[in-house]
Amino acid sequence: MQTVLILVLRLIFVAAGLIFAASMAVAFVVMAGLWALRAAWAKITGQPLKPFVMGADLREGFERMYRRSRQGSPTPRADAVRHGRPAGDATDVEYREPGA
Repeated sequence: MQTVLILVLRLIFVAAGLIFAASMAVAFVVMAGLWALRAAWAKITGQPLKPFVMGADLREGFERMYRRSRQGSPTPRADAVRHGRPAGDATDVEYREPGA
């Protein structure tokens, strides 16, 4: 009974993989067809074929974060304030040999 269940489960996974691969192939063919149709339309109308571009600059997000970190915040974060003991009670750590 257990071997039949494992066999059925494997067949389900193989079928799911084949369905996924077929759907990816269909999506690829549809996108290639749309791209060819767009190129043909540009050729018929005599317009230059413009490439697909992403309208965002990837460096912009990093630059924004760097600018934000330089500005700082006028109010401290809630987790930056220690409520335990005052800063004057800090002690130094004494060095010990490993294993001692």
